[in-house]
Amino acid sequence: MSEQKISLKDAMIFSQRVAQMSKALWKAVEKDWQQWIKPYNLNINEHHILWISYHLQDATISDIAKFGVMHVSTAFNFSKKLEERGYLKFYKKEDDRRNTYVAVTDEGKNLLLIMNQGYHNSTHEVLEGSFPIRDLYGKFPEFLEVMSVIRNIYGEDFMEIFERGFDSIKDSFDAPSDQLIAVNPSEINEVPENLSPTAEEK
Repeated sequence: MSEQKISLKDAMIFSQRVAQMSKALWKAVEKDWQQWIKPYNLNINEHHILWISYHLQDATISDIAKFGVMHVSTAFNFSKKLEERGYLKFYKKEDDRRNTYVAVTDEGKNLLLIMNQGYHNSTHEVLEGSFPIRDLYGKFPEFLEVMSVIRNIYGEDFMEIFERGFDSIKDSFDAPSDQLIAVNPSEINEVPENLSPTAEEK
């Protein structure tokens, strides 16, 4: 193993550096994410599943679990909660009865559009912390080395889903308005009254 070619000291320092940086970054990401979705009565898992389902059309529960880096049972249970609220629907394909697929309903698409329009209504510390790099180099950090590590851990299938999801995100925005394009050309509705101003984060 290549792990045996490095010293114990170097291995431990690297592992702990990654662990500490990841924990610190995730804490900020989690806070930003929760503040963004708080008015819409979703938790992070629910929003992540809705987002993945929207951009990975014909996504299976396994796809959602893989891309969302969560257990299959977690993906299924939170998807069921979204189905109960009318944001997702489950279905089987005639040529593939083994897998369960999910699709975002019109109500779910409408919610995502509303949430994206309200993106700047909350603070985003990770985004703001990246501005000095963007100002210096003209672009946000691309994390190429981190992406390489993730590819080596999770494999090409994960990266294929990862890239397909973000390609879909890019294609979903209207350049002049910088707004997410509605899949249905109907007007975006107001935030439904049944959405609580607070959300229980999990």
